[in-house]
Amino acid sequence: MSGRTLFEKVWGDHVVLRSPQGEELLYVDFNMINEGQSFLAFDQLRLDGRTARRPQQNLAVTDHYLPTINRDRGPAGIANPEIRRVVEMMDENATEFKLPHVGWWHPDQGIAHVIGPELGISQPGMLITCNDSHTATHGACGVLAVPIGGGNQLRHVIATQTIWLKKPRTMCIVVDGSLPHAVTAKDVILSIIGKIGVGGATGFAIEFAGSAIRAMSMEGRLTICNMSIEAGARIGMIGPDETTFSFLHRRRYAPKDADWERALAYWKRLSTDTDASFDREISFDAAQLAPMVTWGTSPEDCSPVDGVVPDPSEIGDSDRRRHVERALDYMKLKPATPLQQITIDRVFIGSCTNSRIEDLRAAAKVLKGRKARVPGMVSPGSHGVKRQAEAEGLHQIFLDAGLEWREPGCSMCNGSNGELVAPGERCASTTNRNFEGRQGRGALTHIMSPAMVATAAVHGQLSDARRM
Repeated sequence: MSGRTLFEKVWGDHVVLRSPQGEELLYVDFNMINEGQSFLAFDQLRLDGRTARRPQQNLAVTDHYLPTINRDRGPAGIANPEIRRVVEMMDENATEFKLPHVGWWHPDQGIAHVIGPELGISQPGMLITCNDSHTATHGACGVLAVPIGGGNQLRHVIATQTIWLKKPRTMCIVVDGSLPHAVTAKDVILSIIGKIGVGGATGFAIEFAGSAIRAMSMEGRLTICNMSIEAGARIGMIGPDETTFSFLHRRRYAPKDADWERALAYWKRLSTDTDASFDREISFDAAQLAPMVTWGTSPEDCSPVDGVVPDPSEIGDSDRRRHVERALDYMKLKPATPLQQITIDRVFIGSCTNSRIEDLRAAAKVLKGRKARVPGMVSPGSHGVKRQAEAEGLHQIFLDAGLEWREPGCSMCNGSNGELVAPGERCASTTNRNFEGRQGRGALTHIMSPAMVATAAVHGQLSDARRM
């Protein structure tokens, strides 16, 4: 029998049965639920007369629609009645179906993909689902983490603790070597997406490997896996190792004592076998990477910060040329403009991609003793991150620089909670998407690393963090 990949091992351990149509029914170890469209699943469960199969293996998390201000007033502090109702429904649904719930009032409140690893819920070898496209984030812990729809798929998981899926092909993306100064995990994943495109990994489960990946902290790995979906892959994983084990040790929901030793023995067997093969392999030289920024309306529209806005007339592929032309029109940019000449109107530091303690430290390091030339906000990924940041004095650095220090939540990443970039405003952001209208109708978004956003805040324009 030939060797197996990490993905194949975890997938195989969860198969319940196979259908003649080619799909497989997999057991779900843990399911996370956010407000986005989940009310559709709960409504259908009521109509079906069904209950949650295993309530304690679910966790409802209020993160998308919850504003990052006026928390002391609870839902009453949410001015928009439609947004307030979504938050209230999440609480009502979790209560009715007896599901654990991290709501606006909870001391662990935060973004689902931040608190899952933080609390030790995300463990190697597990299959985790969530009705959110960035569920692959948990793959950094050696988890098979799969995004599902907020309607029928979520209904199926809650009612049966299983999910029907079609097995994807496998891809290995290897990043070897040492990252240059000021080049971060965000720059790595943007570089990958810039090379293979937003559809380059469609139909694949990605395993990220190589010495540069192994050298990353868990925060960096979580950022890498988070944006797998931006490359077209629903699944992104990194093999568990000592960094993973050290990160999980003694976390609240991690195994304890003898259970820890048994779990560790299993986790160590999950790494991809040396004789395993992938359907596709791509390699990157870490030493050749640079701080990245996006200039268009797709994560693949990115370049090193010392580059220029591309000229569509020089692009041979007609579909790509039309996309770039439309993107530059929307972004109000002219070809050949040096990226570092693009001025910004505000900054945002947060989202499930870059709101962990390491991200806040990187931004604070740049901002310490400096003033931001533009307004902006910082939203930590969880109350755990918020408490740690405040204990380290990071919040005061942001406040002294002139930025707002907010409560945890998805915030200005997608604006579901009403926190939007104004039409025509240009925002330097640590988020994961820069689609038209992603941060608000007419908003112009440039995504980059926390250090790069902090640097842009200081200069009022896109700037190179390596010079800070």
